[in-house]
Amino acid sequence: MNHPSLSVAEQRALDTAFDLAARAAVSGDVPVGAVLLTAQGIVAGLGLNQREIPPHDPTAHAEIVAMREAAGRLRTWNLAGCTLVVTLEPCTMCAGAIVTARISRLIFGAWDSKAGACGSIRDVVRDSRLNHQVEVIGGVAEKRGVALLQDFFGKRRLNSALNSSPDSRLDSSS
Repeated sequence: MNHPSLSVAEQRALDTAFDLAARAAVSGDVPVGAVLLTAQGIVAGLGLNQREIPPHDPTAHAEIVAMREAAGRLRTWNLAGCTLVVTLEPCTMCAGAIVTARISRLIFGAWDSKAGACGSIRDVVRDSRLNHQVEVIGGVAEKRGVALLQDFFGKRRLNSALNSSPDSRLDSSS
C-alpha cells in the first residue's frame, strides 16, 4: 500500500528496502533494508544488515552500508539533499551517522520501540543541540515492517526451541 506523503521514487525505494530486508533475513541477520536517494530521486546506495556474514562487522547496519555505498558513488561524505529510506527506525549509531552525513530526510517503515533513535526512545536526528537536524517521516509501513520482524524473530525462537529440545541432543550415530 502506498503512503500519501511519499513520492513515486520514495515508494519504490521503500519497496526495494523491504526486498533488501528479506535478503538480510535469509542470511540470518535482522531484516532491515535501506536505500539512499539523491535529491533527484536517483538511487545512490543500497544496504541490508550484514552483521552475520564475514567479517561480522558490528557496524554493518543497513543504513551504514547504504551511506557508505552512496558516499563512494557520490565521492563525498556530505549527503545533504539526500533521503534515506529504511524499513525500521534507525538505532542510535545509525542516527548519529545520518546526522554526521548531513542527510536531509529520513523515511522509515516501522517504529522501533526497543532501540529507535529517531523519535521513539530517543530523537537524535532532530536534536537541536546538534549541528544538523533531519526531516523525519516515520511509520509509513508500520504493519509491513512489524510483520517482517515478527516473522523473523518467530522463526528464530522456533529454531532455538527445536535445537534445545531433548530430542535434538540425541546422538544420531548410536
